[in-house]
Amino acid sequence: MKAKREFRDREDVEVAVLDALVDRGSDGMTVFELRAAVDGDIDDLEDALAELKDDSLISVETEDEKTVVLPDDRVVPDPAEAPDDTSLLDALRDRFGF
Repeated sequence: MKAKREFRDREDVEVAVLDALVDRGSDGMTVFELRAAVDGDIDDLEDALAELKDDSLISVETEDEKTVVLPDDRVVPDPAEAPDDTSLLDALRDRFGF
């Protein structure tokens, strides 16, 4: 699953982080898991996490000495509201990052 469309006009690494977190659901991901899931160097990932946190699109929680990053609820699409078909324009936007 991907993050909602209104959050996809960000830097590629930020979108990749949001998509990975949305795909994981309420379990969240550690920084190491994000590093493995997101194509980019550690500095880009660090910048993306800082920007997403500043914009309140992610939260960081610590449980049992394990720190996980979680997506904000407004980033996660509602499966009931998700369109079944994607228009050609939407597909092109997703493909080319517009």
